[in-house]
Amino acid sequence: MSISQFFVLSLRGDTIIYRDFRRDIKKNINEIFFRKVNFWDAEEEAPPIFNVEGVNFIYSKKSDLYLVLTTKDNVSPSYFLEILERLMKVIRDHCGVLSEESIRKNFVLIYEIIDEMIDFGFPQLASTEQIKPFVYTEPIVISTQSFAQSIFNKNSKSSDAIKKPISQATDSKKQKSEIFVDIFEKITVLFNSSGSLINSSVDGCIKMKSYLKGNPELKLVLNDDICIGRPSSYASSSNYIDDYNFHQNVNNKEFESVKTLYVNPPDGEFTLMNYRINAEFSPPFRIYSNVEESPYKLELKLKVQANFPDKFFAGNVIIKFNVPKFTQNVYFESGKNKIGHKTDFVQNENCCYWRISKFQGGSDNNLVVKITLTSNKTSECRKELGPVTLNFEIPTYNISKLQVKELKILTNEKNYNASRWVRCITQANSYVARIS
Repeated sequence: MSISQFFVLSLRGDTIIYRDFRRDIKKNINEIFFRKVNFWDAEEEAPPIFNVEGVNFIYSKKSDLYLVLTTKDNVSPSYFLEILERLMKVIRDHCGVLSEESIRKNFVLIYEIIDEMIDFGFPQLASTEQIKPFVYTEPIVISTQSFAQSIFNKNSKSSDAIKKPISQATDSKKQKSEIFVDIFEKITVLFNSSGSLINSSVDGCIKMKSYLKGNPELKLVLNDDICIGRPSSYASSSNYIDDYNFHQNVNNKEFESVKTLYVNPPDGEFTLMNYRINAEFSPPFRIYSNVEESPYKLELKLKVQANFPDKFFAGNVIIKFNVPKFTQNVYFESGKNKIGHKTDFVQNENCCYWRISKFQGGSDNNLVVKITLTSNKTSECRKELGPVTLNFEIPTYNISKLQVKELKILTNEKNYNASRWVRCITQANSYVARIS
Protein backbone atom coordinates (compact mmCIF):
# COMPACT_ATOMS: atom_id res chain seq x y z
CA MET A 1 0.00 0.00 0.00
CA SER A 2 1.78 3.10 -1.24
CA ILE A 3 1.00 6.82 -1.19
CA SER A 4 0.92 8.49 -4.59
CA GLN A 5 0.68 12.14 -3.55
CA PHE A 6 0.40 14.42 -0.55
CA PHE A 7 -0.88 17.97 -0.87
CA VAL A 8 -2.23 20.77 1.29
CA LEU A 9 -4.95 23.12 0.02
CA SER A 10 -6.47 26.23 1.50
CA LEU A 11 -10.26 26.60 1.69
CA ARG A 12 -9.98 28.80 -1.42
CA GLY A 13 -8.41 25.93 -3.36
CA ASP A 14 -4.84 27.31 -3.42
CA THR A 15 -2.17 24.59 -3.43
CA ILE A 16 0.26 25.35 -0.59
CA ILE A 17 2.20 22.06 -0.44
CA TYR A 18 2.41 19.44 -3.20
CA ARG A 19 4.60 16.33 -3.28
CA ASP A 20 4.24 13.63 -5.95
CA PHE A 21 5.94 10.43 -4.78
CA ARG A 22 5.18 7.91 -7.54
CA ARG A 23 4.04 9.93 -10.57
CA ASP A 24 1.26 7.45 -11.29
CA ILE A 25 -1.60 9.99 -11.05
CA LYS A 26 -2.19 13.02 -13.24
CA LYS A 27 -0.96 16.29 -11.79
CA ASN A 28 -4.22 18.24 -11.69
CA ILE A 29 -5.81 15.74 -9.30
CA ASN A 30 -5.74 18.36 -6.53
CA GLU A 31 -8.18 20.51 -8.54
CA ILE A 32 -10.46 17.51 -9.03
CA PHE A 33 -10.38 16.87 -5.29
CA PHE A 34 -11.25 20.50 -4.48
CA ARG A 35 -14.23 20.58 -6.85
CA LYS A 36 -15.51 17.24 -5.57
CA VAL A 37 -15.21 18.06 -1.88
CA ASN A 38 -16.91 21.46 -2.30
CA PHE A 39 -19.81 20.23 -4.42
CA TRP A 40 -20.36 16.92 -2.68
CA ASP A 41 -23.82 17.57 -1.29
CA ALA A 42 -25.74 20.69 -0.39
CA GLU A 43 -26.50 19.40 3.10
CA GLU A 44 -23.58 17.08 3.91
CA GLU A 45 -19.80 17.24 3.90
CA ALA A 46 -17.73 14.84 1.87
CA PRO A 47 -16.59 11.73 3.80
CA PRO A 48 -12.90 11.56 4.83
CA ILE A 49 -12.30 8.87 2.18
CA PHE A 50 -13.81 8.72 -1.30
CA ASN A 51 -12.93 7.56 -4.82
CA VAL A 52 -12.95 9.55 -8.05
CA GLU A 53 -11.89 8.06 -11.39
CA GLY A 54 -10.04 5.20 -9.73
CA VAL A 55 -8.13 7.45 -7.30
CA ASN A 56 -8.68 7.15 -3.54
CA PHE A 57 -8.65 10.44 -1.64
CA ILE A 58 -7.96 10.38 2.11
CA TYR A 59 -8.21 13.84 3.65
CA SER A 60 -8.56 15.76 6.89
CA LYS A 61 -9.86 19.31 7.30
CA LYS A 62 -7.92 21.11 10.05
CA SER A 63 -7.29 24.79 10.75
CA ASP A 64 -9.01 25.89 7.50
CA LEU A 65 -6.78 23.56 5.48
CA TYR A 66 -7.31 20.38 3.48
CA LEU A 67 -4.51 17.85 4.03
CA VAL A 68 -4.85 15.09 1.43
CA LEU A 69 -3.26 11.75 0.56
CA THR A 70 -3.98 10.01 -2.76
CA THR A 71 -3.42 6.43 -3.87
CA LYS A 72 -4.59 3.99 -6.54
CA ASP A 73 -4.23 1.00 -4.21
CA ASN A 74 -7.04 -0.63 -2.26
CA VAL A 75 -5.78 0.62 1.11
CA SER A 76 -6.73 0.31 4.75
CA PRO A 77 -8.64 3.53 5.61
CA SER A 78 -7.57 3.58 9.26
CA TYR A 79 -3.91 3.06 8.28
CA PHE A 80 -3.86 6.02 5.90
CA LEU A 81 -5.81 8.25 8.29
CA GLU A 82 -3.22 7.44 10.95
CA ILE A 83 -0.41 8.42 8.54
CA LEU A 84 -2.18 11.70 7.82
CA GLU A 85 -2.68 12.39 11.53
CA ARG A 86 1.00 11.77 12.25
CA LEU A 87 2.06 14.01 9.40
CA MET A 88 -0.04 16.83 10.84
CA LYS A 89 1.33 16.26 14.33
CA VAL A 90 5.00 16.31 13.26
CA ILE A 91 4.45 19.45 11.15
CA ARG A 92 2.68 21.16 14.05
CA ASP A 93 5.43 20.19 16.51
CA HIS A 94 8.16 21.59 14.26
CA CYS A 95 6.30 24.76 13.20
CA GLY A 96 4.55 25.41 16.51
CA VAL A 97 1.11 25.82 14.98
CA LEU A 98 -0.70 24.31 11.99
CA SER A 99 -2.08 27.17 9.89
CA GLU A 100 -1.89 28.50 6.35
CA GLU A 101 0.53 31.26 7.38
CA SER A 102 2.88 28.91 9.24
CA ILE A 103 2.93 26.43 6.32
CA ARG A 104 3.62 29.14 3.75
CA LYS A 105 6.48 30.58 5.80
CA ASN A 106 7.95 27.17 6.66
CA PHE A 107 7.45 25.33 3.35
CA VAL A 108 11.16 24.39 3.11
CA LEU A 109 11.01 22.84 6.60
CA ILE A 110 7.77 21.02 5.77
CA TYR A 111 9.14 19.52 2.53
CA GLU A 112 12.12 18.33 4.56
CA ILE A 113 9.78 16.64 7.05
CA ILE A 114 7.70 15.02 4.28
CA ASP A 115 10.78 13.60 2.57
CA GLU A 116 11.99 12.10 5.86
CA MET A 117 8.60 10.58 6.70
CA ILE A 118 7.66 9.19 3.27
CA ASP A 119 10.10 7.61 0.79
CA PHE A 120 8.76 6.84 -2.71
CA GLY A 121 5.26 6.62 -1.26
CA PHE A 122 6.14 4.32 1.65
CA PRO A 123 5.95 5.68 5.23
CA GLN A 124 9.25 5.53 7.11
CA LEU A 125 9.69 7.51 10.32
CA ALA A 126 6.44 8.38 12.03
CA SER A 127 7.09 10.42 15.19
CA THR A 128 8.53 13.81 16.09
CA GLU A 129 11.18 12.14 18.21
CA GLN A 130 12.45 10.10 15.24
CA ILE A 131 12.28 12.95 12.72
CA LYS A 132 13.87 15.68 14.84
CA PRO A 133 17.56 14.60 14.43
CA PHE A 134 17.25 14.68 10.62
CA VAL A 135 15.60 18.10 10.27
CA TYR A 136 18.01 21.04 10.06
CA THR A 137 15.90 23.95 8.80
CA GLU A 138 15.10 26.50 11.50
CA PRO A 139 11.37 27.24 11.84
CA ILE A 140 9.89 30.71 11.39
CA VAL A 141 7.71 31.33 14.45
CA ILE A 142 4.21 32.65 13.82
CA SER A 143 2.65 34.90 16.44
CA THR A 144 -0.96 33.95 17.12
CA GLN A 145 -3.79 35.36 19.16
CA SER A 146 -5.95 32.74 20.77
CA PHE A 147 -9.39 32.94 22.36
CA ALA A 148 -8.09 30.91 25.31
CA GLN A 149 -5.49 33.59 26.00
CA SER A 150 -8.24 35.93 27.17
CA ILE A 151 -10.42 33.47 29.07
CA PHE A 152 -7.75 32.03 31.35
CA ASN A 153 -6.90 34.14 34.38
CA LYS A 154 -3.74 36.20 34.71
CA ASN A 155 -2.02 33.51 36.81
CA SER A 156 -2.30 31.01 33.97
CA LYS A 157 0.19 30.85 31.13
CA SER A 158 -1.07 32.08 27.78
CA SER A 159 -2.29 29.26 25.55
CA ASP A 160 0.01 30.61 22.82
CA ALA A 161 3.02 29.56 24.90
CA ILE A 162 2.54 25.96 23.81
CA LYS A 163 2.38 26.95 20.13
CA LYS A 164 6.10 27.19 19.55
CA PRO A 165 8.52 24.87 17.74
CA ILE A 166 9.99 22.01 19.76
CA SER A 167 13.46 22.94 18.48
CA GLN A 168 13.39 25.87 20.91
CA ALA A 169 13.20 23.47 23.84
CA THR A 170 16.75 22.25 23.30
CA ASP A 171 18.24 25.74 23.06
CA SER A 172 18.64 27.07 26.58
CA LYS A 173 19.42 30.56 25.25
CA LYS A 174 16.01 30.81 23.60
CA GLN A 175 13.68 29.15 26.09
CA LYS A 176 13.51 28.21 29.73
CA SER A 177 12.41 24.74 30.83
CA GLU A 178 8.62 24.39 30.82
CA ILE A 179 6.09 21.57 30.94
CA PHE A 180 2.46 21.97 29.83
CA VAL A 181 -0.34 19.64 30.91
CA ASP A 182 -3.84 20.25 29.52
CA ILE A 183 -6.98 18.33 30.49
CA PHE A 184 -9.53 18.47 27.65
CA GLU A 185 -13.07 17.10 27.93
CA LYS A 186 -15.57 17.03 25.05
CA ILE A 187 -19.22 16.51 25.90
CA THR A 188 -21.81 14.69 23.80
CA VAL A 189 -25.41 15.32 24.89
CA LEU A 190 -28.86 14.85 23.37
CA PHE A 191 -32.05 16.33 24.86
CA ASN A 192 -35.60 15.55 23.79
CA SER A 193 -38.17 18.27 23.06
CA SER A 194 -39.23 18.51 26.72
CA GLY A 195 -35.65 19.12 27.90
CA SER A 196 -35.05 15.63 29.32
CA LEU A 197 -31.68 14.01 28.78
CA ILE A 198 -31.70 11.10 26.30
CA ASN A 199 -28.02 10.19 26.27
CA SER A 200 -24.74 11.73 27.35
CA SER A 201 -21.02 10.93 27.40
CA VAL A 202 -17.65 12.60 27.99
CA ASP A 203 -14.53 11.99 25.90
CA GLY A 204 -11.51 13.26 27.78
CA CYS A 205 -7.76 13.33 27.38
CA ILE A 206 -4.67 14.60 29.15
CA LYS A 207 -2.28 16.23 26.66
CA MET A 208 1.31 17.05 27.48
CA LYS A 209 4.03 19.04 25.74
CA SER A 210 7.49 19.17 27.25
CA TYR A 211 10.10 21.88 26.82
CA LEU A 212 12.33 20.42 29.55
CA LYS A 213 16.07 20.31 29.07
CA GLY A 214 17.35 16.75 29.02
CA ASN A 215 13.83 15.19 28.83
CA PRO A 216 13.83 13.99 32.47
CA GLU A 217 11.27 11.50 33.78
CA LEU A 218 8.08 12.96 35.23
CA LYS A 219 5.86 11.86 38.08
CA LEU A 220 2.22 12.81 37.71
CA VAL A 221 -0.29 12.19 40.53
CA LEU A 222 -4.05 12.46 39.93
CA ASN A 223 -6.75 12.90 42.55
CA ASP A 224 -7.30 9.63 44.40
CA ASP A 225 -11.12 9.73 44.35
CA ILE A 226 -11.16 8.79 40.65
CA CYS A 227 -12.50 5.25 40.24
CA ILE A 228 -12.74 2.93 37.25
CA GLY A 229 -16.09 1.39 36.35
CA ARG A 230 -19.67 2.25 37.14
CA PRO A 231 -20.66 3.01 40.74
CA SER A 232 -22.08 0.05 42.68
CA SER A 233 -23.76 2.20 45.28
CA TYR A 234 -25.64 5.48 45.06
CA ALA A 235 -24.10 6.51 48.38
CA SER A 236 -20.62 6.71 46.89
CA SER A 237 -19.36 10.21 46.08
CA SER A 238 -16.40 9.12 43.95
CA ASN A 239 -15.90 10.18 40.35
CA TYR A 240 -16.05 7.30 37.89
CA ILE A 241 -14.31 6.71 34.57
CA ASP A 242 -15.66 3.90 32.38
CA ASP A 243 -12.50 3.16 30.42
CA TYR A 244 -9.06 4.62 29.71
CA ASN A 245 -5.74 4.02 27.93
CA PHE A 246 -2.24 5.49 28.11
CA HIS A 247 0.58 6.52 25.80
CA GLN A 248 3.30 3.92 25.32
CA ASN A 249 5.80 6.10 27.25
CA VAL A 250 3.67 5.99 30.40
CA ASN A 251 4.33 3.58 33.27
CA ASN A 252 0.93 3.03 34.89
CA LYS A 253 1.73 0.22 37.35
CA GLU A 254 0.75 2.46 40.29
CA PHE A 255 -2.28 4.04 38.67
CA GLU A 256 -5.03 1.86 40.14
CA SER A 257 -3.52 1.83 43.64
CA VAL A 258 -2.31 5.42 44.17
CA LYS A 259 -3.29 7.16 40.87
CA THR A 260 0.36 7.81 40.00
CA LEU A 261 1.89 7.85 36.51
CA TYR A 262 5.55 7.92 35.51
CA VAL A 263 6.22 9.49 32.13
CA ASN A 264 9.23 9.63 29.81
CA PRO A 265 8.00 12.49 27.62
CA PRO A 266 8.84 12.21 23.90
CA ASP A 267 9.59 15.24 21.77
CA GLY A 268 6.52 17.19 20.74
CA GLU A 269 2.96 17.19 21.95
CA PHE A 270 1.42 13.84 22.85
CA THR A 271 -1.71 12.43 24.50
CA LEU A 272 -0.73 11.02 27.86
CA MET A 273 -4.14 9.52 28.66
CA ASN A 274 -7.51 9.03 26.97
CA TYR A 275 -10.62 8.31 29.01
CA ARG A 276 -14.38 8.07 28.58
CA ILE A 277 -17.37 8.56 30.87
CA ASN A 278 -20.72 6.99 29.96
CA ALA A 279 -22.37 7.25 33.38
CA GLU A 280 -24.99 9.93 33.99
CA PHE A 281 -23.76 13.40 34.88
CA SER A 282 -25.21 16.87 35.19
CA PRO A 283 -24.81 18.61 31.80
CA PRO A 284 -23.41 22.16 31.99
CA PHE A 285 -26.27 23.61 29.91
CA ARG A 286 -29.99 22.89 29.70
CA ILE A 287 -31.95 23.95 26.62
CA TYR A 288 -35.71 24.55 26.72
CA SER A 289 -37.87 25.44 23.73
CA ASN A 290 -41.46 26.23 22.88
CA VAL A 291 -43.06 26.81 19.47
CA GLU A 292 -46.28 28.72 18.72
CA GLU A 293 -48.01 28.62 15.33
CA SER A 294 -50.11 31.21 13.51
CA PRO A 295 -50.87 31.76 9.80
CA TYR A 296 -47.60 32.36 7.90
CA LYS A 297 -45.74 32.67 11.20
CA LEU A 298 -43.82 30.59 13.73
CA GLU A 299 -42.60 31.86 17.08
CA LEU A 300 -39.78 29.98 18.80
CA LYS A 301 -38.92 30.69 22.44
CA LEU A 302 -35.53 29.47 23.56
CA LYS A 303 -34.12 29.36 27.07
CA VAL A 304 -30.52 28.28 27.71
CA GLN A 305 -29.63 27.68 31.35
CA ALA A 306 -26.07 27.32 32.71
CA ASN A 307 -26.00 24.67 35.46
CA PHE A 308 -22.34 24.97 36.44
CA PRO A 309 -21.16 27.12 39.41
CA ASP A 310 -21.15 30.89 39.00
CA LYS A 311 -17.38 31.12 39.61
CA PHE A 312 -16.93 29.69 36.09
CA PHE A 313 -18.10 31.03 32.74
CA ALA A 314 -18.41 29.74 29.19
CA GLY A 315 -16.90 31.61 26.29
CA ASN A 316 -17.37 31.49 22.55
CA VAL A 317 -20.95 30.23 22.97
CA ILE A 318 -22.70 29.66 19.63
CA ILE A 319 -26.32 28.48 19.51
CA LYS A 320 -27.43 27.36 16.07
CA PHE A 321 -30.73 26.05 14.69
CA ASN A 322 -32.31 25.45 11.29
CA VAL A 323 -35.42 27.25 10.07
CA PRO A 324 -37.91 26.07 7.39
CA LYS A 325 -36.93 26.44 3.74
CA PHE A 326 -40.02 28.63 3.18
CA THR A 327 -38.69 31.25 5.63
CA GLN A 328 -38.98 34.81 4.31
CA ASN A 329 -37.56 36.69 7.28
CA VAL A 330 -36.56 36.25 10.90
CA TYR A 331 -36.80 38.71 13.80
CA PHE A 332 -35.00 38.27 17.11
CA GLU A 333 -35.90 39.54 20.57
CA SER A 334 -33.25 38.90 23.23
CA GLY A 335 -34.09 41.64 25.72
CA LYS A 336 -32.42 44.94 26.47
CA ASN A 337 -28.83 45.58 27.58
CA LYS A 338 -27.59 42.22 26.37
CA ILE A 339 -23.90 43.04 26.00
CA GLY A 340 -21.91 40.50 24.00
CA HIS A 341 -25.01 38.98 22.34
CA LYS A 342 -25.32 38.78 18.57
CA THR A 343 -28.05 37.19 16.45
CA ASP A 344 -27.95 36.47 12.75
CA PHE A 345 -30.10 34.81 10.10
CA VAL A 346 -28.15 33.33 7.17
CA GLN A 347 -30.75 32.89 4.45
CA ASN A 348 -28.74 30.77 2.01
CA GLU A 349 -28.12 28.25 4.82
CA ASN A 350 -31.65 28.47 6.32
CA CYS A 351 -29.88 28.81 9.64
CA CYS A 352 -29.96 31.12 12.66
CA TYR A 353 -27.01 31.88 14.93
CA TRP A 354 -27.08 33.25 18.46
CA ARG A 355 -23.62 34.15 19.75
CA ILE A 356 -22.85 34.94 23.39
CA SER A 357 -19.29 36.05 24.16
CA LYS A 358 -19.51 35.30 27.90
CA PHE A 359 -22.09 33.04 29.59
CA GLN A 360 -21.81 33.16 33.38
CA GLY A 361 -22.45 29.99 35.36
CA GLY A 362 -25.76 29.85 37.24
CA SER A 363 -27.43 32.27 34.81
CA ASP A 364 -29.83 31.84 31.91
CA ASN A 365 -30.49 33.62 28.63
CA ASN A 366 -33.69 33.85 26.61
CA LEU A 367 -34.37 34.46 22.94
CA VAL A 368 -37.63 34.91 21.04
CA VAL A 369 -37.40 34.11 17.33
CA LYS A 370 -40.28 35.29 15.08
CA ILE A 371 -40.22 33.53 11.71
CA THR A 372 -42.22 34.84 8.74
CA LEU A 373 -43.09 32.16 6.15
CA THR A 374 -43.95 32.33 2.46
CA SER A 375 -46.21 29.28 2.83
CA ASN A 376 -49.31 28.82 4.97
CA LYS A 377 -48.41 25.17 5.66
CA THR A 378 -47.31 26.05 9.18
CA SER A 379 -47.54 22.55 10.63
CA GLU A 380 -45.33 21.12 7.89
CA CYS A 381 -42.83 23.97 8.24
CA ARG A 382 -42.66 23.40 11.97
CA LYS A 383 -41.14 19.95 11.37
CA GLU A 384 -38.21 21.63 9.63
CA LEU A 385 -37.47 23.81 12.66
CA GLY A 386 -34.41 22.79 14.64
CA PRO A 387 -32.72 21.00 16.23
CA VAL A 388 -30.71 23.38 18.43
CA THR A 389 -26.96 22.78 18.61
CA LEU A 390 -24.69 24.39 21.16
CA ASN A 391 -20.94 25.06 20.98
CA PHE A 392 -18.99 26.42 23.94
CA GLU A 393 -15.75 26.37 25.91
CA ILE A 394 -15.56 26.46 29.71
CA PRO A 395 -12.02 27.11 31.02
CA THR A 396 -10.77 25.75 34.38
CA TYR A 397 -13.80 23.42 34.61
CA ASN A 398 -14.30 19.73 33.83
CA ILE A 399 -17.15 17.29 34.28
CA SER A 400 -15.04 14.36 35.52
CA LYS A 401 -13.39 16.38 38.35
CA LEU A 402 -10.10 14.86 37.21
CA GLN A 403 -7.23 16.92 38.64
CA VAL A 404 -3.44 16.89 38.65
CA LYS A 405 -2.45 16.93 42.32
CA GLU A 406 1.29 16.73 41.75
CA LEU A 407 3.65 17.14 38.81
CA LYS A 408 7.22 16.33 39.81
CA ILE A 409 10.36 16.34 37.67
CA LEU A 410 12.60 13.39 38.59
CA THR A 411 16.16 14.57 38.05
CA ASN A 412 19.43 14.42 40.01
CA GLU A 413 20.54 17.77 38.66
CA LYS A 414 20.79 20.38 41.40
CA ASN A 415 19.00 23.71 41.01
CA TYR A 416 16.90 22.33 38.12
CA ASN A 417 14.30 25.03 37.70
CA ALA A 418 11.27 24.44 35.49
CA SER A 419 7.85 26.02 35.14
CA ARG A 420 4.81 23.76 35.30
CA TRP A 421 1.51 24.75 33.72
CA VAL A 422 -1.64 22.70 34.32
CA ARG A 423 -4.94 23.75 32.77
CA CYS A 424 -8.30 22.22 31.95
CA ILE A 425 -11.07 23.14 29.53
CA THR A 426 -14.47 21.66 28.67
CA GLN A 427 -15.84 21.86 25.12
CA ALA A 428 -18.98 20.77 23.31
CA ASN A 429 -18.54 17.84 20.96
CA SER A 430 -22.16 17.26 19.94
CA TYR A 431 -24.58 19.20 22.13
CA VAL A 432 -28.06 18.89 20.60
CA ALA A 433 -31.61 19.60 21.76
CA ARG A 434 -34.68 18.66 19.76
CA ILE A 435 -37.36 21.34 19.39
CA SER A 436 -40.89 20.67 20.62
